[in-house]
Amino acid sequence: MSKKVYKLGVVGLGEGRSIMSAALQSRQWELHKVCDLREEICRERAGEFGFDAWTTEYRELLEDPELDVIAIYTPDQLHREHILQALAAGKHVICTKPLLTSLEGVQELTELAARSGKQVFVGQSSRFFEPMLHQRRDFESGRHGELQTVEASYITDGRWFLERGWSRQSGFSWMYNFMIHAVDLARWYLADVTEVTGFGTVSSTSRGYGLEVWDSMRFLLRDSEGRVATVSGSYTLPTLSREIAPSIECTLRGTQGTSRAEYLNLRYHTHFAGEGKQLHTFDDKHSYYFRFEGESHHAGEYQNYIEYFADCLDAGRSPSPDLREGIDTIILMEALRHSATHEGERVRLQEFRQGIEL
Repeated sequence: MSKKVYKLGVVGLGEGRSIMSAALQSRQWELHKVCDLREEICRERAGEFGFDAWTTEYRELLEDPELDVIAIYTPDQLHREHILQALAAGKHVICTKPLLTSLEGVQELTELAARSGKQVFVGQSSRFFEPMLHQRRDFESGRHGELQTVEASYITDGRWFLERGWSRQSGFSWMYNFMIHAVDLARWYLADVTEVTGFGTVSSTSRGYGLEVWDSMRFLLRDSEGRVATVSGSYTLPTLSREIAPSIECTLRGTQGTSRAEYLNLRYHTHFAGEGKQLHTFDDKHSYYFRFEGESHHAGEYQNYIEYFADCLDAGRSPSPDLREGIDTIILMEALRHSATHEGERVRLQEFRQGIEL
């Protein structure tokens, strides 16, 4: 039986560059129309992809009866408004991380999503990178045994970000823009985190740009079964060789096995019962994941997740992470932020869930 081809609209063509590539190369999607406030970037993408159906008016996507799904890649602080508008227009939604930057207006969003009957899928791309996909399959098949600890980190030298004017605007957060990848990976495996503690520091590098925003953070999470996760991030410091210290990594340690999935490296390390220590490499897929200059955009993950989302729509099931899971991650992020703001205070997540019905 042939699958439905979903018509996609994209708003925000900076990061949206990757999903344009993904949709154009997928048999399950048709790139229908794209949008950005900046006409120059619309024309740039049109030249790059040979795709001329663009507009600078978001309402044109909302009012287009042919569009099935709107993908939102606008600045973080606009996500809630753009999701609300898309749901009100009767569209399914893909929204890049972070889903939201606070818990403001969460109830309105969940209620509208329920009334609309439409799906909201959070494009948490690091879950859909090749080593992470293999690690998840091994976890779900029980190869780790009883999971005991999770170690997730995102450490990169992002000092070049500080040269961008928007990074110095009010509201910029290394935590929400970068570290959320590691937080999401930890929460993926410890879905019922009950309490957290941690700290953040600001380097002289950030202060040199007039920023008082944490650029290094270390957190400890514990779930209802007493299992522990560590989450680490540093963004304005020199890094070691990527062969030694991958930018993003996730390590699972269980009674029957341990694994580490690495990001950008396309490497997956395992030590499962009866198998010994193994290294799995996926270098043959480098050109699939990295389609543009260098490794700055990783469109392969986007193709993986939009095709996964299409499969979910075909089957009438909720994707993961969906709206509920996305909001739960923001609840966790807010608890982490509260702890670091209050000198490592031990925070129970139940305090942040009060009044929120998911």
